Amino acid sequence: MLDEFFPEFTTVFADPLGQAAMHLLRNHQFPADVLVLPTEQLAMVLKEASNRRVGLKRAPQLQEDAKDSIGISEGLQAARLRLRQCLDEVEFWKARLDETEAAMTEALRGTGLAPFLLSVPGVGVVTVASLLGEAGDLNRYEAWRQLRKLAGYNLTENSSGQQQSKTRISKRGRPGLRCFLYQAALSLVAKNAHFKALYQHLKTQDQNRLSGKQALIAVACKLLRVLFTLARERRLYDPAKVLGEYRTNQLGLAA
Repeated sequence: MLDEFFPEFTTVFADPLGQAAMHLLRNHQFPADVLVLPTEQLAMVLKEASNRRVGLKRAPQLQEDAKDSIGISEGLQAARLRLRQCLDEVEFWKARLDETEAAMTEALRGTGLAPFLLSVPGVGVVTVASLLGEAGDLNRYEAWRQLRKLAGYNLTENSSGQQQSKTRISKRGRPGLRCFLYQAALSLVAKNAHFKALYQHLKTQDQNRLSGKQALIAVACKLLRVLFTLARERRLYDPAKVLGEYRTNQLGLAA
């Protein structure tokens, strides 16, 4: 809808589902609607919709883009109806996601493991609940490597006769577990200083240097080992113990 009627909108609002953007799409959707408002009034509308986080800079920028918009200016009445229906559907599914996450939080609380598993910076309820949902009771595993095999992250080598292939992950086991661990690794290298440093080290080390994807898989396996240990020993996350003294000093993370 925006590509068709107001393609410049996303240059001003990178996230069209943010509070201020959603308010505009509900009430002042297209260039003609934006230009009707005085700049000061538009800024006030944005400030109120975003709890004063957005306003003074975005309003004139949006109006400048609206003046030169290449969007279609015909059929706006039908377009407004379509857009409202689209936003209703977005909000419906956002509410279902909120309900699902609330149920995950409640179920996780019942395990007694939430304080320990959620103590890892960058790890949230969805990650932890997905792990337990896919793997079940972690006490039934003797070693974290069993979880790695369940996720299909164990290394295998396909060889026959004189031919020897490269070592790869097996990708056997539960694809859901493997997928969410990879997504969790993406979050960790952005939000957790210790896992980020480990990720950068794995990509730049002199020996056995890994590609970006290989390093993420290594981080995912490290996370799996950490979560398994925290759950089994019922203790909080300690970065010094996670990386060890040697690795902590090697990565320049010592206090």
